[in-house]
Amino acid sequence: MILVRGFKAELDPNNKQRTWLGRCCGASRYVYNWGLAEWKRQYEAGEKPSTYSLRKQFNDQKDELCPWIRELPYVVVEGAFYNLGAAFQNFFRRVKRGDEKPGYPRFKRRGGHSSFQLKNLRVDCHQVRLTHLGWVRLKECGYIPTTESGADYTVYATISEKAGRWYVSVQVKTEVPDPQNDSVLVVGVDFGLKTLATCSDGTVYENPRPLRHAQRQLGRLGRELSRRTRGGQNWKKTKRKLQCQHARISNIRKHALHHISHDLIMNKRPGTVVLENLNVSGMVQNRRLSQAVSDVGFYELRRQIEYKAQECGVRVVVVDRWFPSSKTCSGCGCIKDDLTLADRTFRCDDCGLEIDRDLNAALNLAAMGEG
Repeated sequence: MILVRGFKAELDPNNKQRTWLGRCCGASRYVYNWGLAEWKRQYEAGEKPSTYSLRKQFNDQKDELCPWIRELPYVVVEGAFYNLGAAFQNFFRRVKRGDEKPGYPRFKRRGGHSSFQLKNLRVDCHQVRLTHLGWVRLKECGYIPTTESGADYTVYATISEKAGRWYVSVQVKTEVPDPQNDSVLVVGVDFGLKTLATCSDGTVYENPRPLRHAQRQLGRLGRELSRRTRGGQNWKKTKRKLQCQHARISNIRKHALHHISHDLIMNKRPGTVVLENLNVSGMVQNRRLSQAVSDVGFYELRRQIEYKAQECGVRVVVVDRWFPSSKTCSGCGCIKDDLTLADRTFRCDDCGLEIDRDLNAALNLAAMGEG
């Protein structure tokens, strides 16, 4: 079985390399915005634009539009048009599917998420070689498979910047034997807000709530940013502090989700994992729970469990969202319709069972996987 695994590591560039990376990000953003504006203009004029025709048109006009772009690798322009084509493909797919908000591609702004693509990447133990730039040091040594070890990289490598830090992301094709899993253990997993995940074997994973704990710091930095003169040096310093705070929140959340998915799949080694098909978009519409739901990352946790289960040969069963896992008694099967969110202990009126609400739901989910 051939798996494509992604590896992302932080770069340690010097000032000259940072400047060059910033220029590539600006060029990629410029080409993307030009292509999007030209696509809209041609479509409104009754023409049929495509990424191939736009790239050909840009190559004919780039000496007049942006002669400085010849100083950068052409793959930066190629990657920008590739991203534009992928954005429109996703938009057309959502339109065909009938989504309420298909999400038309938007222009990229300066100061947001910056990235660009390169080809012909070479990776050493402690450094990576980028086109037209040379060797750039890595802060984490030995994580990305090296070129000498025979790693089969995909065509593009992505260089991105977040909160002043630069990262390189590559995809490596790895051939692994078909997973053999003879375990008969069935684990039901109930997602929640008070506890992030509760397993049917009694394991409870706490919710770190990174956004909630950082609200005071975010509010202070937001007020400080509003007092600064937009575009000034102090404004840029405060904005960078705010970006670093958001990056820290994101890293705490990612660490917690990877810890849960790894422990659930790699350590427990179950044969079947049963999950809920939560309506996250509907839960976010509740104004009292929207921030707490967004702070958890239910979809990301489910995605990590599914791809790690595939590598280990674990079967994943997704139960319909209308299954009353919390209202059903795990002892006798009686359904308690008057159960509210405030009831953290499930008390069955028929058999007298008293059990934690989340554990009761996890047991019901595990029973669905055994059938």
